[in-house]
Amino acid sequence: MTDAPKRPKRRPKTKADQRAATMEQIFDAAEELFAKRGLYGVTLKEVAQKVGVHQSLLHYYFKDKKDLFDAMIARRAPVTIERRMATLDAYEREAAGRPTVEGALHAYLDADLDLYGKGDVGWRNFGMLGAQMSNTAEWGAELMDTHFDVVVLRLIKILKQAMPNCPEEDLFWGYHFVTGALMLTLGRTGRIDKLSGGLCRSEDFEAVKDRMARFMAAGFIATCAARAEERKASA
Repeated sequence: MTDAPKRPKRRPKTKADQRAATMEQIFDAAEELFAKRGLYGVTLKEVAQKVGVHQSLLHYYFKDKKDLFDAMIARRAPVTIERRMATLDAYEREAAGRPTVEGALHAYLDADLDLYGKGDVGWRNFGMLGAQMSNTAEWGAELMDTHFDVVVLRLIKILKQAMPNCPEEDLFWGYHFVTGALMLTLGRTGRIDKLSGGLCRSEDFEAVKDRMARFMAAGFIATCAARAEERKASA
């Protein structure tokens, strides 16, 4: 009778591995709680309880709740930034000096809509947090500036190519309206479900992808055309 083959011994996790795993658990728990209740509706104690660790561990890693929140945002923000920058770069190359407003908006919006619409629950929560940040002047605006300005300015650069005669302020106002619609979508409030009697659903990101870029492009074009007429009339 031969001896059964010995299983290779598992290498014990290093302290760095254990720490990384614990941090992921903390971030996942914080993401879920903050997405539901906001920055001021959650305590470090509640995050610790959800993870199953002592609150003192969170105080060891984070000086306060805002420090945890900032670190949690910094975990996923580079992923969405990289995706959108890559998509915008690819679109600009393909457009070969002749981008369109709708094409630029698709490049800016669709990568994010896919990520938040098809990603796991963590991305769903992160999208809801983005909606909170973009509408909170006290602490959210600074986080948006820190992480996302580079993507916005990349979009504006391509829009300038698409509409070289459009006043720059109108391009920024147009972005303002686009991001408002995007953040309302990421908030998944369910309001459109009730208003439409079920015809539209907050979870239907494919429906948003089919419509948002085209709808917003028409607004950019109409606004810039109207402004051109105003300048002509006043000349």
